[in-house]
Amino acid sequence: MDSKTFVYTTYIRASPEQLWQALTDPAFTQRYWGVSFSTDWAAGSPMAWTETGATTEDPEQVVLAHEPHRRLAYTWHTFSPQWAEANGIDEELRARLASERRSQVTFDLEPQGDRDDRGDRGDQVKLTVTHEFDPAGTLHSMCSQGWPPILSSLKTLLETGEPLG
Repeated sequence: MDSKTFVYTTYIRASPEQLWQALTDPAFTQRYWGVSFSTDWAAGSPMAWTETGATTEDPEQVVLAHEPHRRLAYTWHTFSPQWAEANGIDEELRARLASERRSQVTFDLEPQGDRDDRGDRGDQVKLTVTHEFDPAGTLHSMCSQGWPPILSSLKTLLETGEPLG
């Protein structure tokens, strides 16, 4: 086996368009995740990540798939010294993370519910997040603990208007 995989599925009372906006609009991602992205979201385009005041950019930090309201995938961010300092990560851990094969995350959106008389599905979406990691790496355990609260905050924001505290 050449990777470890984290898979998380949740159902969110929102339209695919609303969920897509929450995954791609920096104003949304900042609210529930504390991260904002700068990219045009076209497959192959570079992505800049800004988290706790540190912006990371790298030629391998790119959008992998962009199918509006259906699928979004990108490579994970670069573990730069600036990122580590801003997030309280010591140099030993940062170096270990930086030495791992770059991981990638995919968001699959599937409308759920009955179709109405116009043929549209109800406003509920099944969101499946799949994050693939280096099997020998440390990042898997860190992200496996991090994804559930991020995705819970996303769900809460879309359903109530406020992210988790």
